[in-house]
Amino acid sequence: MAIEQIKMPQLGESVTEGTISKWLVSVGDKVNKYDPLAEVMTDKVNAEVPSSFTGVIKELIAGEGDTLAVGEIICTIEVEGGESQETATAEKTPAAATIGAESGIQVDQGNKARYSPAVLKISQEHGIDLTQVSGTGAGGRITRKDLLKLIEAGTIPAAGQKVEAPVVPAAVPAAKQEMAQPVVSSPAQAAPAVNIPVTAGDIEIPVTGIRKAIAANMLRSKHEAPHAWTMIEVDATNLVEYRNSLKDEFKKKEGFNLTFFAFFVKAVAQALKEFPQINSMWAGEKIIQKKDINISIAVATDDALYVPVIKNADEKTIKGIAREISELAVKVRTGKLRSEDMQGGTFTVNNTGSFGSVQSMGIINYPQAAILQVESIVKRPVVMNHGMIAVRDMVNLCMSLDHRVLDGLVSGRFLQRVKEILENTSKSTTSIY
Repeated sequence: MAIEQIKMPQLGESVTEGTISKWLVSVGDKVNKYDPLAEVMTDKVNAEVPSSFTGVIKELIAGEGDTLAVGEIICTIEVEGGESQETATAEKTPAAATIGAESGIQVDQGNKARYSPAVLKISQEHGIDLTQVSGTGAGGRITRKDLLKLIEAGTIPAAGQKVEAPVVPAAVPAAKQEMAQPVVSSPAQAAPAVNIPVTAGDIEIPVTGIRKAIAANMLRSKHEAPHAWTMIEVDATNLVEYRNSLKDEFKKKEGFNLTFFAFFVKAVAQALKEFPQINSMWAGEKIIQKKDINISIAVATDDALYVPVIKNADEKTIKGIAREISELAVKVRTGKLRSEDMQGGTFTVNNTGSFGSVQSMGIINYPQAAILQVESIVKRPVVMNHGMIAVRDMVNLCMSLDHRVLDGLVSGRFLQRVKEILENTSKSTTSIY
């Protein structure tokens, strides 16, 4: 018999960790290759982790509610053939041995010298010498929890100063460690708990894994990206008249709604093609200007927010975009959204006007460089040419931008182009097909 490991997969671009929301198997269960093992939540998607082997579940390393970095072991499976469990666990992994040989690092605790992206990021931000930290993960690996506990305790090691990370008592099973110590999945959670008095009638609502993931991603965006904001006012009167003249016949013919939002997404996609700087991402020493224009759209449920992606939106018609908006919204609200539906987004458009908002400042969908909030279309008196006052359908477009990537000039020109496209949308100038 051989013991094989199942690791936390990467379920989307920029996703560095996932939370086990529910185990679908137990120790001793027989599983086939591709059978689902667990449900995992990230800040972008809910997905099932399939088995890579046929065998028997040997150990559940992570418990429900645990947050693990991509590549960390979540469970082990006993499969027929190969080396024994004792041999498999006693030997160093090839990757760890290679690291030790090539770098001169003595790897004496399994894969201790292999650091996840999350661990490397935290160590760089806080100046932590990882060679001076003893980890509590499998084989002595250093985990995010280890570093966050050191930071919280104020015991960051200097060079040459060995520090032991807090250790959970060995008697506590790995899958139940959350009972012995808090699970810390982000710097936000590492902060001391706020002592808020609870009185009769108050309701305590546990923070779910998906809510923790959303909080962590929003906090990362606010901490890393210097946000700037700008807004432009658009006269959508012609667009409103055009869409209202089509909507009933369109719904009857196509079977889904022709929403205002589809027109806005199409206008943004067209403007991104003309101003590709906006379709960029910050990558440390360089800025990546993305070739494909993939529009992320925010879809809310009662307790979470998802951002599925309309791929190559600049190549689609308004009808095609309206169809995708409808299909993605249904997937979100029925729990059928797949990980591939969430990947590849380069710019986010958020329909905040759907609940009556007229002005808002969105948080950028990291690692994108900007997000556009489409506010509510409202009738307002407007001063027209020659000083005449008329009632017009007006809408505010509010844009948040990463000031490391974008400046006011190009952002202003981009918004002006979106405004121009929308104000010139009419039956005589625009086809929905």
